[in-house]
Amino acid sequence: MNTDKTIEEELAPRVSPDLDTRDMMLNIGPAHPAMHGIVRIVVDLDGEQIQDADVEIGYLHRGFEKMAEEVDYNGVIPYTDRLNYVSPLINNMGYCMAVEKLIGISVPERCHYIRVILSEISRIGDHLTCVGATAMELGAFTVFLYTIKAREFLWDLVEKVTGARMTVSYCRVGGVKADLPEDFAEPCAEVFKEVRKVLAESDGLLTRNRIFVDRMEGTGVISAETAISYGITGPFLRATGMEYDVRKDSPYSVYDKLPFDVPVGTTGDNMDRYLVRMEEMEQSMQIVEAALLEIPGGAVLVNPETGQPIPAAQMVDLAKMGEIESISGGCAVMGPTLEGSGRAQHASIAVDEKRVAMPAKEDTYGNIEGLMQQFKLVMLGHGLRPPEGEIYFPVEGANGELGFYVVSDGAGRAYRIRVRPPCFAIMSALKELLVGDMIADIIPTFGSVNMIGGELDR
Repeated sequence: MNTDKTIEEELAPRVSPDLDTRDMMLNIGPAHPAMHGIVRIVVDLDGEQIQDADVEIGYLHRGFEKMAEEVDYNGVIPYTDRLNYVSPLINNMGYCMAVEKLIGISVPERCHYIRVILSEISRIGDHLTCVGATAMELGAFTVFLYTIKAREFLWDLVEKVTGARMTVSYCRVGGVKADLPEDFAEPCAEVFKEVRKVLAESDGLLTRNRIFVDRMEGTGVISAETAISYGITGPFLRATGMEYDVRKDSPYSVYDKLPFDVPVGTTGDNMDRYLVRMEEMEQSMQIVEAALLEIPGGAVLVNPETGQPIPAAQMVDLAKMGEIESISGGCAVMGPTLEGSGRAQHASIAVDEKRVAMPAKEDTYGNIEGLMQQFKLVMLGHGLRPPEGEIYFPVEGANGELGFYVVSDGAGRAYRIRVRPPCFAIMSALKELLVGDMIADIIPTFGSVNMIGGELDR
């Protein structure tokens, strides 16, 4: 080795400047990465360098917004889960807070804390998925196993509270469907201990790994100005050095009462996006720990039509109670948590009458019809009629600003619902990230995008 040269100079490719290369067009896809929908990228290459790119986000058109306009306000919640199934609790929260602002009601302070706690747990799970998948796609399969293990621990916590792991449908217009289990702080502390171990292991395996760093540094670069012009927010924008976070810049719920920092990068490349997400996971755990220390007592749900708190032990569908009593002589009562739902009580309810009988659990979790039937029996607010008006409410999703625009004409369902999905703006700018890089650089760049097909659904 020539000692007069740096390692970078010595290892630089020895390419003759007059080497003749051939332009070609390469079709990548259509592919179905994980469960994130179809994507196709057509690139124009000069040798291995990308000269141009045409990004097609596919045909995942379930029509979320139009479906949301066909059901009552609380009936939209199961659909919000599916916008981003990795962090559905943030979607639940954003939509419910939009409708609550439209109505003009305030939820109990304890409910705010619960929503924040579960949103941040969801954010950690989302970031773990992105970091693990990016590492796996670059060959670091061990890291993927570690991060998914940690995500499973977090989903155990989510299941303790909501009864489900992914499509949770936990929030309600007016609150949440169940209180935290007793002593929730203890299992949460144990899970966070394991998550921090995984983050330390992943940091040791990746952050100073020469192969990983060489693949991530200097690739997928985007400037702050370009990111802003595309409407990019979240970790993607913060990696460019812009300290924009909805939780800080437009505080909602109780985020202004909880201490946390907003990590930022400098160059806006794949490495910076990885580092921002790694630090954000620690900040989210600190938010949860602070919230569990400060959480007050009280109700977790209000009647959305009156704004009056409902005691946790009476989390029932008051709008349907009269029908239930007339048919069965009883009422469906739920406990303050999902531990003990009074299932035996339903034996006295006419099992063939769908208006009052709970569906079987396999139907509740196995098909949308059973889930909606469950909702109609246990959810308050089927007669909800917000006043005429419109509202836009943003929250900080795992990929950036997630906003819900809701228009009411005074009827029992929304006249218009529109969503500002953070991933849509990032995918719109994917061409900017790819042009000028090598074809192999598509892999880490696409991983850092954290494409969520449900957010692209239009």
